Amino acid sequence: MINKIYKRIHNKYSTLFRFLYFLRYLFVIFLLSTVLFLLSPHMFNLKKKDELIKNYLLENYGLTLSNYENIKYNSLPKPNFEIQNAYIGINQSMIPINVTSLFVYPKLYNIYDFDNLEVNEIFLDKNEILLSDSDLKVLIDYIYDLKNKITFKNLNIKIERKNEHLINLKKIYISNHGYNKNKIKGEIFDKKFEILINDDQKKINFELLNTGIIADINFNEINKESKFSGVFKASLLNSKLKFNFDYDDKKLNIYNSYFRNKNLSFNNKSTIIFSPFFSLNSFLQIEDINIKLLENININEILALKDLIKKLNIKNEIIFKSKKFSKNLIDNLNLNINLVYGRLAYSKKISISENLFSCDGDINLLEEYPILYFDCSITSNDKKKFLNKLSIKYKNKNELFKLNVIGNINVLNNKINFKKVIMNKDYEATKEDLNYYKKSFESLLFDKDFISIFNLNNIKEFIIEVS
Repeated sequence: MINKIYKRIHNKYSTLFRFLYFLRYLFVIFLLSTVLFLLSPHMFNLKKKDELIKNYLLENYGLTLSNYENIKYNSLPKPNFEIQNAYIGINQSMIPINVTSLFVYPKLYNIYDFDNLEVNEIFLDKNEILLSDSDLKVLIDYIYDLKNKITFKNLNIKIERKNEHLINLKKIYISNHGYNKNKIKGEIFDKKFEILINDDQKKINFELLNTGIIADINFNEINKESKFSGVFKASLLNSKLKFNFDYDDKKLNIYNSYFRNKNLSFNNKSTIIFSPFFSLNSFLQIEDINIKLLENININEILALKDLIKKLNIKNEIIFKSKKFSKNLIDNLNLNINLVYGRLAYSKKISISENLFSCDGDINLLEEYPILYFDCSITSNDKKKFLNKLSIKYKNKNELFKLNVIGNINVLNNKINFKKVIMNKDYEATKEDLNYYKKSFESLLFDKDFISIFNLNNIKEFIIEVS
């Protein structure tokens, strides 16, 4: 009975079994053929074909391959030609690119047919680019305007202006296709960032990851002369910043600017000139400020940036007008600061309840031990009113008070020298008096560092002491 069943099945399905048995041979043949197809190019001398690859890169990607160390074929993870340690220039601008590995991914049927070479995409890994600041936009436009697929990975960009280093961008990943088409990832100041760009490149979102710093840039129409304008908005931790801007290769105008946080609020208008020399002209109107911010200033850290300071050419005007019914000691402030090649000149005027405080001077920030020179005066028609504003009791009313002080301060050594102290034209300090003022000032106002001289309590103690 069992034999009859077996014969019946065998007779009925024998053809199918023979076909399946035959298929395994076909599969082996197909597999071997595929492997041989993919591996055989390893035996080719690709350097003999490099002119065809060079021409294709130039015609389809605008890339000039001027020099390379080696070219080889890789079958995995997908067939590609790897050009190692190559020197490449973007054709129109000739932006130089040093590439450790340039991967050319041809269409599958083109791994043997170089004469009719077609490429799916190219991939540049571990790249170094030295750019002028004006060429950065050229590079981005090249990538996003390119119709053929291109990807940069581990791209390090050094940006310069007139051979002066500006900034480093590291480990950049940028692609003009796929999921990451409108994304730029990388590092700046050793912090990871991510940039999102919309399709028409008129809106850019920037985020410095894990820092709370987010910025949006909305561009107006961009003309061919690389002039553009727009609106910049940023969230900096608990601070808000917004301004309009106009930019070309020579200057940046900032206007309708405001900054807000719980300790500081101000409006700003600035012009930054890049050519022929860097300079900054700024007008800053402070609306509200917490004077304790001065305590966070580290003079030593600022003065350590001498290489940067000597490059700056800055003119700033800062004004402050206290709001009605506020508790601010200062009613009005006008401060002018000019910094040229490390020498800072300043002029400030402060009004406190109709009492005027003015001060002029300068300092060379490039010296090893910078000396701040000052010529200051206080003028009041009512000495009692002035001292009461400082919470210092005084009896006489309507008494004229005019004080002029000339001297200098060593900002790092916390030392002061008084050259002249004149009060109401009927008193001029003697050498003994000047020495006394010096000791009192250094002991009362220089209790910590240079910034401590702006402490209101210290100022009160000094006035009481010398009075």
